[in-house]
Amino acid sequence: MKKLLLMIVGAFMLSTSLWAKTLVPLALTVIIEEDDLPGGNGHPKSPIEPPTVYIEDYTLTFENYHPEYILNIKDEDGDVVYTTVVHSTQTQVALPSTLSGNYEIKLVLGYWVFTGWIWL
Repeated sequence: MKKLLLMIVGAFMLSTSLWAKTLVPLALTVIIEEDDLPGGNGHPKSPIEPPTVYIEDYTLTFENYHPEYILNIKDEDGDVVYTTVVHSTQTQVALPSTLSGNYEIKLVLGYWVFTGWIWL
């Protein structure tokens, strides 16, 4: 009886893990936009952590609580092909399905810029 129960539980766990969607976190680096820095002693004292953003197909998923960002998507030539504001209450952004290829993603928060690359 124990073996049957373990086999049923194992089969259930395997079947749910096969259907579970895997969200891929973006590897974002932090840049300080020198032109936008406030006056004073220069750079901020402490570094800021990049946001946790996941991508699946053409959907970006943000943490529940995040500040408002300006989202820019640039092609390999550096031209902005998509831009939008990601409001603090927004957890998902659907990117245009017409985009295809390698793109630079930039999330702007004041003088902080979080940047990385995505493949669509």
